[in-house]
Amino acid sequence: MSSYKWLDLDKQHLSESVFMKLSHIVGSSETVIMRREMEEFMDRMTDQLINKRKEYRMMTSGSRREGFKLKTSDMDAMFWPHDHYVVWDLDQVQNYDLNNKTLILCDCSDSPPGYALLELLTPTEISSVQDACVRINDRFYIISSIHRQITCSDAIPNSKEHGPCGSGVYWEVEFDAAQCFVCDVWPPPASKWTNRCHSWPPSFIVNDVVGSGCHFVAIGHKLGKHADNEWRISFSLAEQKLVYSLNHCQFLTYGLLKLFLKESINEGLSEGDKLLCSYHMKTAVFWVIQQNTIPQWHPQNLLQCFWICFKLILKWVYEGVCPNFFIPENNMFLSNIHGEAQNKLFIRLHKLYEMGLASLLHCPSIRSSVITVLQNPRQSVDTNKHILISKVLFEIDLLNELYSFGIPTPDLHTCMRFLNAFEKLIILPLTQCQVLQLKRFTATVLQNTAFILYQLPILFAPFEVNTSSVVNKQVYIANKASSYMLKLAVKFGCISDMLYIAMFYYKTLRYKEALSVLEMTKVKLAQPYVMYVHDLSENAVRYMLHQSLGGQSWSTNMRHAVAWDIGLDNHVCYINELVLEQQSGLQCGSPGLKIPSYVFIHMLEILCYRHIDPVRAQSSLNDLQDLVHQDQGRYIHVNLKDISWQILGICQQMTGNHQAALYSYQQSLRQKPYHNIQTATLMRIIQEIMALMNRNQ
Repeated sequence: MSSYKWLDLDKQHLSESVFMKLSHIVGSSETVIMRREMEEFMDRMTDQLINKRKEYRMMTSGSRREGFKLKTSDMDAMFWPHDHYVVWDLDQVQNYDLNNKTLILCDCSDSPPGYALLELLTPTEISSVQDACVRINDRFYIISSIHRQITCSDAIPNSKEHGPCGSGVYWEVEFDAAQCFVCDVWPPPASKWTNRCHSWPPSFIVNDVVGSGCHFVAIGHKLGKHADNEWRISFSLAEQKLVYSLNHCQFLTYGLLKLFLKESINEGLSEGDKLLCSYHMKTAVFWVIQQNTIPQWHPQNLLQCFWICFKLILKWVYEGVCPNFFIPENNMFLSNIHGEAQNKLFIRLHKLYEMGLASLLHCPSIRSSVITVLQNPRQSVDTNKHILISKVLFEIDLLNELYSFGIPTPDLHTCMRFLNAFEKLIILPLTQCQVLQLKRFTATVLQNTAFILYQLPILFAPFEVNTSSVVNKQVYIANKASSYMLKLAVKFGCISDMLYIAMFYYKTLRYKEALSVLEMTKVKLAQPYVMYVHDLSENAVRYMLHQSLGGQSWSTNMRHAVAWDIGLDNHVCYINELVLEQQSGLQCGSPGLKIPSYVFIHMLEILCYRHIDPVRAQSSLNDLQDLVHQDQGRYIHVNLKDISWQILGICQQMTGNHQAALYSYQQSLRQKPYHNIQTATLMRIIQEIMALMNRNQ
């Protein structure tokens, strides 16, 4: 589409259309609110768990915490010792009990605006803080570079140092985790900020922001005198509150700037040349709103709002000055956008500016949306609540993976801590989506607890007792308790959670009972209103509109009409047939296996029928083969093809079809390595090749 065609369009109508498309890409106002509610709930739950150790507090931040779910949306977390506080002067020391608090003095006198040195005033018991202290002029300073090196490697498995954070990828989500210090007093360098807040934000939000204090993260100013020693003042919590106060047009403008940055401004640039980041976009939105440049933000002038923010960024780059929103004296361009780099960036931005709004056509996400709008100008955003429910369920599934699989080596004690935390959370006032979250997490923890509990008497009883009758009694008690937990999990979870019961029956050699549960599950999954969380197609929406579920609660919908993939934590032994894959994943830092429900059903049927009806076992194997070979994403998500081909190969191997098993394992290697099971696949391929060679001899 050429520029002149764009300019001929009705700006108001186009703005409304882009607004609607952005609501699909970024999220509707309802979806954004629910994402924030779920992230807030995760903070509550994690805080309950962390506080058991009485060491650290935690807060999630970043794009996902703000309510975004773009492909590039990361998940940030800040951790700080709960009994360490930063003070701005010695007079504030009297406000703290020195018997149970560690105090740190902030010294901004010789640092650039927004940065400070931190002097340890009272002893600390935290080794990472002790090891980062260096004596300078008879005072102990906490050195940011040392602290960063000590803590960043522990943040996330296989993490690397990135700014003040430990950065890594977990279930394809980018994580940044920073250990920092908290100050519950609003920073004096930002004292003038409140005087600027005449039109925005409103006074009650200003008071809330000021009351939230700030944090100090371990990174110094590159051009400062003490770059390796300094700490940066972080306003993450304050910024989060400001983003939450934006109306949806303002929020989508921020989202459009983020997309434009990634797909147009930074497109084709190396990481070192990407000088602008989403934080600069957010800062521009804050300044434009506060300076009242745009009297009203609404869908009809979304593109105007975007363009004014873009022009402000262009002005900043031209001048080489990007003022921090809270401390304007802190020029955020000072360290990297100057000289030749500044000139190149300005030329790049000015070319986009000369194109006018047509520059958005270089942003693939928006280009395709605009073309769709032109082809169907009356298309509107469907805000049907069942679509909203489906998106919420998808978010809950993702968060459940990130957090439940994020437990390092889950054991019985850890699981009980989780269940105790859930018991405290359930009495709090929770929204509908938070109730769904809690139920989903409870079901997952109960399932893990059941399999861990059953394994304990088998592992330890022979060393503690000498009589088989006592061992059998302990196994019987564990068996009953585990069965009860798995049945309870079904009441909290969804249809596919019944498969954990079937798996447990198989593990305990009760094949007919397992097959009975599998048959019951298949009947439930065959109902026309059942929705698979990864399938958000029109069919899934139509199922949710089925009259048999009309008017029922979200929890009821989840229990009777939702199927998730089966999650197996790699630290927990569920069935022996998949131990090799779990070990392979663990070696590469993969937290667990996710198996499509129908693949799992057919696998368990094959395993059970092998012992009681070989003919039915072959029939189930044929069904599994048809599913894996022919599915087009309806039941098997693209990320789960590696484990699906792997399971097919395992089942073919068991039935003696070595040639077919070899082919399936080869197909598993060709898929996206989502589960990091390549080591297990190669080991099984070697076994098959050996079996074929022996058969041919």
